[in-house]
Amino acid sequence: MIAVEHLSKTYGSYQALNDVSFVCRPGTVTGFLGPNGAGKSTAMRIMTGLTPASSGVATIGGVAYRDIPNPSSQVGVLLDASAQHGGRTGREVLTIAAKTMGLPKSRVDEMLALVGLTPSEAKRRVRNYSLGMRQRLGLAQTLLGDPSVLILDEPANGLDPAGIHWMRSLLRSFAEKGGTVLLSSHLLHEIEVIADEIIVIGHGRIVAQGTKDELLKGSGTFVRALDPSALVNALVSAGIESHVSGAGLATDATAEQVGRAAAAAGVVLLELRAAESANLEEMFLQLTSDTQRDALATEGARA
Repeated sequence: MIAVEHLSKTYGSYQALNDVSFVCRPGTVTGFLGPNGAGKSTAMRIMTGLTPASSGVATIGGVAYRDIPNPSSQVGVLLDASAQHGGRTGREVLTIAAKTMGLPKSRVDEMLALVGLTPSEAKRRVRNYSLGMRQRLGLAQTLLGDPSVLILDEPANGLDPAGIHWMRSLLRSFAEKGGTVLLSSHLLHEIEVIADEIIVIGHGRIVAQGTKDELLKGSGTFVRALDPSALVNALVSAGIESHVSGAGLATDATAEQVGRAAAAAGVVLLELRAAESANLEEMFLQLTSDTQRDALATEGARA
């Protein structure tokens, strides 16, 4: 289990993390989402002992990473697939790691087969690997010690659709066997498909966390009418604000309030239900709207 409690990190006057707390449980895949610069990588570096926290603690299995004996046998970490010695072959990278962990050479062959690197590819220098191949090699090294916890920062970068499907199956199988997975990714669809729990961070703060179903369940009401213009007028007359959502309207008002407003105006409704986020991307953009680089740039251009 990964436990992060009141974690903060400052660099001079810049606060990268501000009172961040969350838990990743065994048997689950937790998606860690946020815009660029939101604090995801900083949090992961603190969890794995690479960056000291300004305050707060991060523990894995109840202890700090630096206090875990032979940590690679308990925690698999992949923060940068490109941070591998370009002059070594893929097999050499794994062989050195196996010797460091006191593992037999047979484990190297097992991992190469698991991640789909062929014998000829294993003999190639890492500098000649594609990014997707480096990701596979990084995952092989991450899994080498048979850990119970995985901390992965953007592991799908460079993978083709087949590779992403393979990684998804690998991580799901790992979690189903009782493993804990913390997965950062900008591929929101992949997080939506694989994650059991989702944590959203923006400007160094947690802006939402919970199960996928909990986060995608929106508040307010969705309504669709036979005459959309008449519905808009009915809501305006009732003092109810709304906005276009798909083929209908979304509003913060209750279903009863919307229904009464439509009935009073004689508007025929085709659909009236609790609002839901259409998908993870829509939910993500709503939660991080004030931290999106492109949105802020657009506002600045308008000013």
